[in-house]
Formats: sequence, structure tokens, C-alpha cells
Amino acid sequence: MARYFDVHPVDPQPRAIRQVVQILRDGGLIAYPTDSCFALGCSLDNAEGKERITRIRHLDERHHFTIVCADFAQLGQLVHLDNSVFRAVKAATPGPYTFILPATREVPRRLLQPRKKTVGVRIPEHPVVRELLKEMGEPILSSTLLLPGMADPLTDGWTIKEELDHSVDAVIDSGECGLEPTTVVDFSNGYAEVVRVGAGDPSPFR
Repeated sequence: MARYFDVHPVDPQPRAIRQVVQILRDGGLIAYPTDSCFALGCSLDNAEGKERITRIRHLDERHHFTIVCADFAQLGQLVHLDNSVFRAVKAATPGPYTFILPATREVPRRLLQPRKKTVGVRIPEHPVVRELLKEMGEPILSSTLLLPGMADPLTDGWTIKEELDHSVDAVIDSGECGLEPTTVVDFSNGYAEVVRVGAGDPSPFR
């Protein structure tokens, strides 16, 4: 059964955050709120966690997993950014955007999109995620919590707990989360291509 953590949406309790981070470090998979919608997350070195996300969401190898970063310093270690891309991404973070970029050698090969050797990265603005990443001290692997056959992501923590009780190890509930996933901007070809319009305003990238 998944552990359930009811945390404050603006000032999350440090003890709860520490407990969730320990679950991540121990190889666990969590469901957590972001500034767009709920997501599934595990540590970057957790190969089984990635496979669990794949099974829960029925994903194929073309899916771009997202590496969620605490700040631009972390993000810059994981992806290649030229000056113009750097300025565009910097201006939109933190916020509800995912950027697809060529990965550096710091990213494990199993996390890359096989053909293009790219990865999704983002810096969220949600206080709970920011405290989680701060305590973790490293990025986490993530994917939108959109279940097979559902048109919209789940938005309620307790419903997620009931739905995924035997599939995840912890659920963080900080109240209603948004319905829209991130806006996805693909820079892998050297220019901005909006491949999914979501919570973030796409107009700066068009």
C-alpha cells in the first residue's frame, strides 16, 4: 500500500518532505503535485522505477521522460544549450514547461529518446516540488500522471492513492492540482517547436 502524505501547498512540512525523499532514495516511486498537474517520479538511478512508470502509463520507447530539476545549474549539467536556447529557456523557468534538448553524458543512456538522444527537462514552480528537490539534492525522473484510457490527468491526491495504491510507494497530496500537463517545447533541431500546448503560454516559442 502507498503511504499518503497530506502536506501544506505553500509551506510543506519538512518532516513529510524528508520521509518522501527517503522513499525516493530507497528506490520508491511517488505520485506528486506540480505546477501543471500530478506526476509520477523516482530517482534518476532507479531503473526499476522507470519501468514501473512505463507499465503504469503503458508507454513505448518513443516517450520522452522528463528530468525535473531544482534550478538552472542542475538543468545545465544535463542538456546542451546554445546562447539563444539558454535565453529562451531561462526566461520561461521556473514554470509549467518541458524542454526537449540534446542530452549531455551526465544523463544515463536508458533515459534518452533512443533515436534522437534527447531528454525532457523542466524546473517547476510548485512549492512542494521545490522543497522535495532541495531535500533530494539531485533531479528526479518524472512523467505526467495520465493513466491509459483517461482523457485527463488525475487531480485529487486521495483518488490517486485509491487508484494506484499497489503501483506506487507514496502519494503527496497538497490539494487540487491542475488538469493541464506542461507545454512541451522541442529545441532538438536547433529551433523552438511547440509539440504540446499545456499549462504554459506557448506564444514566446512561436
